[in-house]
Amino acid sequence: MSLVKINALAIPPQAGPEMVKRFEAQVEALSTVAGFEGFELLRPTGEDEPRWFVYTRWADEESYQAWRDSEMFAKSHKGGGPPAGGPPAGAEGGHPGGHPGGDAGGEAPARPGKPTLLEFEVAVSAGPANA
Repeated sequence: MSLVKINALAIPPQAGPEMVKRFEAQVEALSTVAGFEGFELLRPTGEDEPRWFVYTRWADEESYQAWRDSEMFAKSHKGGGPPAGGPPAGAEGGHPGGHPGGDAGGEAPARPGKPTLLEFEVAVSAGPANA
């Protein structure tokens, strides 16, 4: 079964649109990564929930680790560019969905605080029935 990595990011409400732009700019690159199965940036809808969740799905831990160790990952976590789904260099345990990396020429309003990494193995999965 697949491996899911979820990164919880505390993002100020005013930084949401910038957060979306930064991820949109990089997420397409993930589709070419071996073992990558999916990505979602989840915006909170509850008034009392400030965290955004970066959800990535991988075929296995080895695929995720290979991506984390890749040049693509390193470039996506340098200043200015959003990540396409992995931990910042040197982060303990890393984080799968990444964060808007670096300063984009000044303050980085979408820069999250310390992320929380959640890791899961898919035990049961379902999707829509084919018509």
